[in-house]
Amino acid sequence: MSTSSVRLGLVGCADVAARRVIPAVVATPGITLTAVASRTRDKAEAFATQFGATPVRGYDRLIERDDIDAVYLPLPSGLHATWIARALAAGKHVLAEKPLTTDLDDTIRLVAQADEAGLVLRENFMFVHHPQHDEVRRRLAEGLIGQLRSFSATFAIPTRSPNDIRYRRDLGGGALLDVGGYPIRAASHLLGPELSVAGAVLKIDDEYGVDVAGGILLRRPDGVPAHLTFGLEHRYTATYQLLGSAGTLSMEHVFTTPAHHRPVLRLDWQDRREEVVLPASDQCAASVAAFVRAIREGPLIDDAIIAQARLLESSRLAGALLPLHRTS
Repeated sequence: MSTSSVRLGLVGCADVAARRVIPAVVATPGITLTAVASRTRDKAEAFATQFGATPVRGYDRLIERDDIDAVYLPLPSGLHATWIARALAAGKHVLAEKPLTTDLDDTIRLVAQADEAGLVLRENFMFVHHPQHDEVRRRLAEGLIGQLRSFSATFAIPTRSPNDIRYRRDLGGGALLDVGGYPIRAASHLLGPELSVAGAVLKIDDEYGVDVAGGILLRRPDGVPAHLTFGLEHRYTATYQLLGSAGTLSMEHVFTTPAHHRPVLRLDWQDRREEVVLPASDQCAASVAAFVRAIREGPLIDDAIIAQARLLESSRLAGALLPLHRTS
């Protein structure tokens, strides 16, 4: 496409769009919020007025507009597959919130559709764009903790109100899809793509019919395990740790890192500890900028998308074999 600004359409006025993504779009060179679509005119108008865009009632009308090059889609995950497919069919690049879809076959189909159409398709895991993780990978490569023996990660959040979409099975709710994808993606980001599921446990809430907590064991071909924990009924926790033959490396607040936060990288050996304060960075703005670069320069498809979907699907199937039901 030309070097003019990417004209973005927002499909759905979700909270994450208002709080994080659209402010980042407004502040990022090379992209402009052009139109905002909601199912109701009033909501579209209120959102559009806040960010200086054109309000549109109905998602189809926005996708069909000639003045839109790309769409950002923060709808409930159960609706992703339908609207991503429609946006790609209309010739629009797509940035969709995670998970890209709730079904592996849908994800494979959409990746093929985007590739055939020559369009960018991205799953918006913003945290992978924070430079703190590059620093972790650099220090691992330097051998500062010796040979890697295991990886562990947790992403958990407190209980939400009963009408929260995370508890709606029909909308793709559940802890695995909502928060479980983060430690899975972190494991792939830091350990590499050749991971497989060795086991999983899901705690099913009988009232909601969705999983509200769980754990996953991944393994790398060389035997390094990844122990992952996630849930919707916990103290807020977003951490990971890498255990080596000579020491450990750990980080906190790694998934929803605020733009002003200065991460602390902790290295522990038997006889000493080192804490390195890293620069603050806006991972949301970095994610938006990466989307713009992909439209300008490629690559069209992130290879991590299908790998992530396969691990989610395998975890769901493994966890379904022995779910833990709520007892109180």
